[in-house]
Amino acid sequence: MSLDFSSSMKGRVAVVTGGAAGIGQAVAAELTRQGCIVGAVDRGADGVPDGVTPLVADVRDQGALNAAIGGFGERHGRIDFLVNNAGVSFVGTIEDGSEEDWARLFDINVMGQMRSTRAALPHLRKSDAGAIVNMSSCTAMNGLRQRALYSATKGAVQSMTMAMAADLIAEGIRVNCVAPGTVDTPFMAELAARAPDPAAKRAEFAARQPSGLMVDPLEVALAVVFLLRPGANGSVGTCLTIDGGMAALRVPPRPVTQP
Repeated sequence: MSLDFSSSMKGRVAVVTGGAAGIGQAVAAELTRQGCIVGAVDRGADGVPDGVTPLVADVRDQGALNAAIGGFGERHGRIDFLVNNAGVSFVGTIEDGSEEDWARLFDINVMGQMRSTRAALPHLRKSDAGAIVNMSSCTAMNGLRQRALYSATKGAVQSMTMAMAADLIAEGIRVNCVAPGTVDTPFMAELAARAPDPAAKRAEFAARQPSGLMVDPLEVALAVVFLLRPGANGSVGTCLTIDGGMAALRVPPRPVTQP
């Protein structure tokens, strides 16, 4: 699977938060393949793709983000693209989790995107094609069991995206978001591994999508590239859903079959 936007992406400067694993790792690698100069913000350098500059910082620390993202922008004269991907999940109902758990998820998933954007904006304003993509989730619009807290944070991200888009479009900075379905990431593999029957749990995750498949991280990365690319002026204030039909299709539940 590939899309080639390298003619417009080559030499563009991009920052991806949470770029050392899962979706963020796939996005950082794909932006590099498209010819971008990429920095990956994460708490460590392990897992950052080849050719990507590690920017070690925690999205809960505005000062560290200012130094990491700001320094990267200064070195390259601007930032063209910001992908706010860093996030964590939580399994549980509205009754589960302490107030500290709830505060922690909002601090990372919502406030982290705010902090990264604040760090990047002075450098995005120097670009002639500034664009931001925030990572939402299918849980923002679909009721999934055991995802009350995570869904709340992603709903906030989706609403924040629309407001950011309205604020920044006059400056020529486009803001959009992507809402993936169940993506085949290490986190989902870890959840499956905790189950009494890991293979059955993976099959259950796949069956959530009418397609019967978990979403490939590369497909999410390509959606991000599609929204970031210079010239995509019709894509602003929108949420691109990559969820195997979960949000839009009303079909009988797909039976869970063993792999």
